[in-house]
Amino acid sequence: MMGLDLPRRLVAEGLGTAMLVATVVGSGIMATSLTQDVGLALLGNTLATGAIIVVLITVLGPISGAHFNPAVSLIFTLSRSLPKRDLGGYVIAQIIGGGIGTIVAHLMFDLPVIELSSKVRSGGAQWFSEGIATFGLVATILAGIRFEQKAVPWLVGLYITAAYWFTSSTSFANPAVALARSLTDTFSGIRPIDLPGFWLAEIVGAVAALFLFNWLLRPGSSSTVSSEAKL
Repeated sequence: MMGLDLPRRLVAEGLGTAMLVATVVGSGIMATSLTQDVGLALLGNTLATGAIIVVLITVLGPISGAHFNPAVSLIFTLSRSLPKRDLGGYVIAQIIGGGIGTIVAHLMFDLPVIELSSKVRSGGAQWFSEGIATFGLVATILAGIRFEQKAVPWLVGLYITAAYWFTSSTSFANPAVALARSLTDTFSGIRPIDLPGFWLAEIVGAVAALFLFNWLLRPGSSSTVSSEAKL
């Protein structure tokens, strides 16, 4: 991945984030146009999101690493997998891509290009949920890369599909996607004023996962212990 030049990696990050957001926002709009059942609408939104994550990581991962998420890029920078000099470019590309994704979804459904959300997503339970959601996402990525790298697209897609349903926040787990979703006053939106709480929780959850899994995945002395036990 690092063998490719930075411009191509940034375009891949922007494109992937745009397609992810267009799917999240667009499937939410489609779902609510087809049913008044909120649970059924969320199910449609969930399945589309999980599916596109598998596709995007599979096809764009070899180009940029398929972060599509500032929290994930931060973790890879802290773990020295992404050069510090590239972090700013990745985050900017993800933010721009996310905004474009919202605009594309709105244009497909003949809505205003940008419409700030009025959907309330605030409070301790939602912030805690975002921390847990992002912790789980980063844990899935780090352990997946270590033990079953080829399965990472499916692992991440399935994790997000599950996290939509076991978190009260419906698992944004992504600062760039959260920002993009503040630009749509539809099913998947979030009020701009609620963003700081989500961002802080997402970063804290991601860093906590990095520290824990750096310890969990660190090569240990199990072989030495096993040898001693046989004596």
